[in-house]
Amino acid sequence: MFINTCSELSSYAKIIENSLEKQKIKILVCGGTGCVAGGSLDIYDELARLVEENGNLADVSLLKEDESEVISVKKSGCHGFCEAGPLVRIEPYNYLYLKVKLSDCCLDIFNNTVLNSVPVERLMYHSNGTVFKKQEEIPFYQKQTRLVLENCGHMDAEHIQECIGRGGYKALSKVLSTMDPKDVCKIIQDSGLRGRGGGGYPTGKKWGQVLAQQNPVKYVVCNGDEGDPGAFMDRSIMEGDPHKIIEGMAIAGYATGAHTGYIYVRAEYPLAVERLRIAISQAEEIGLLGENILDSGFDFKLHINKGAGAFVCGEGSALTASIEGERGMPRVKPPRTVEQGLFNCPTVLNNVETFANVPYIINAGIDEYKKLGTKDSPGTKAFALTGNVVNTGLIEVPMGTTIREVIFDIGGGIPDGKKFKAVQIGGPSGGCLTFVEKHLDLPLSFDSLKKVGAMIGSGGMVVMNEDTCMVEVARFFMSFTQRESCGKCIPCREGTKRMLEILEKIVAGNGTVEDLDLLKEIAETVKNTALCGLGKTAANPVLSTLEHFYDEYLAHVVDKVCPAKQCKGLMSYEIDEQLCRGCSKCARNCPVNAISGKIKEPFVIDKIKCIKCGACIESCTFHAIREV
Repeated sequence: MFINTCSELSSYAKIIENSLEKQKIKILVCGGTGCVAGGSLDIYDELARLVEENGNLADVSLLKEDESEVISVKKSGCHGFCEAGPLVRIEPYNYLYLKVKLSDCCLDIFNNTVLNSVPVERLMYHSNGTVFKKQEEIPFYQKQTRLVLENCGHMDAEHIQECIGRGGYKALSKVLSTMDPKDVCKIIQDSGLRGRGGGGYPTGKKWGQVLAQQNPVKYVVCNGDEGDPGAFMDRSIMEGDPHKIIEGMAIAGYATGAHTGYIYVRAEYPLAVERLRIAISQAEEIGLLGENILDSGFDFKLHINKGAGAFVCGEGSALTASIEGERGMPRVKPPRTVEQGLFNCPTVLNNVETFANVPYIINAGIDEYKKLGTKDSPGTKAFALTGNVVNTGLIEVPMGTTIREVIFDIGGGIPDGKKFKAVQIGGPSGGCLTFVEKHLDLPLSFDSLKKVGAMIGSGGMVVMNEDTCMVEVARFFMSFTQRESCGKCIPCREGTKRMLEILEKIVAGNGTVEDLDLLKEIAETVKNTALCGLGKTAANPVLSTLEHFYDEYLAHVVDKVCPAKQCKGLMSYEIDEQLCRGCSKCARNCPVNAISGKIKEPFVIDKIKCIKCGACIESCTFHAIREV
């Protein structure tokens, strides 16, 4: 079917909505990358087979108006609760089954729940003796407000009909039929939407700047190059609701006078690329992309460009250079991207989550959007919650939600009775943030984090417990940024290398107090003089850990100990005379002959010879050897 007008789109949506209502039971199998890796596609195939054999499998076209009540089986996007995957949701009961195995499909899920409406409690979330049957009742979901992620986990991402039936492209229709470009830019600006890629620049202001440019050729670019360690928000949105991104980009194109768009996606995201390709093809097929969309006279075409895995291509000018076929390297600004971006033309450049907010703002209105979040940071923010926390996965919360609420209410706290120590938000580019206990009640917003010298960044959130060495954390992220430096400017190219050398020296047990002064001096120099935003933030892991955990650095360089007992270079092994039986097994397994003694008498370790490989600990039957 080809949709020619806004009224046809409205009629089409009603037909699909009616068809969806006739699906008395919907089985939604998570088709996100994490669950797919856990075998969810096999679970999907098995459940589809069982339903089909029963004779009431829904037609994926959703257009049979005379269709009797049926059961549908769908590959949805990411449900978010990645810790508990593979996940299966059963509607209309809203049951969420966790850690589903292929063997659970027939007897438990199909026979009990699908055919007889009986919940399978052993597959549900349990906490303190309570069984949480409905997904929305699970603590992980209770404090979330899923706006951008609204459809992820609730619809088949590979069929545009279902998207339309759930209100997809309604905002685009509204814009094309009732607004002019200036109106759209004003709505987005008045909504307070700020870029979700890390910088927090006002989106409507950026669109207005592109609209004001006189060049007749303009572009819309979506940054899907999610390179921060531990981040997977954009990937999940692209996999689970690709049409929302497409719709947001098309609206941006109309608002700014651009007729061509590019989605720049990491090549390491093959599922996201495939879902986007399917979505673009389907939108073109029914007339929601291409020429004269909905008889408005507006043309808009979309292309996918796969990135080459370079972290620096997340920076705007490097990204556009990569699309042009050049090496992805930042350039000096001005001119800015809004003036000379892709192919030296005015360009709207926003990330995935920013574009995904646009349809909601157009449909719900400014006032409704501003009910969420804070005055200066309205709306919601998606985070990838990982690390030392009970519940890991994809979350979305209103701006202003405290870090404590995210970690302890949504995340379920720190496992194994350990104490909270730090949280890293947004990766190196967004500021490798570390928080002591007093910062737990800091609200998550662009401005509140800036006050403590930090940024939200893209939204990766890694929680760390008391066993984490913060010096090693700084070394890890500095290793990443140094490896990913494009090398164009000296501060970043040489500064990250020198900082990494000092950090490696410290964790190896050879650091000095003078090294700490030099480390801070280099970090501040890089921050103030690097060419691009990624270079300027490369020092954040160092600066933030030095500020909040200076005592831990001092312990490494003065006392020559790692308080968290993680740095092998600062550890030594000793044998407990009371526990040692003199069996000589440790000596026989030592590769450097650092252990000596007499049979049936306590053995000793030569700490100078010891290479700290741990072979002695593994071989000791009596647990007489310990790290100190």
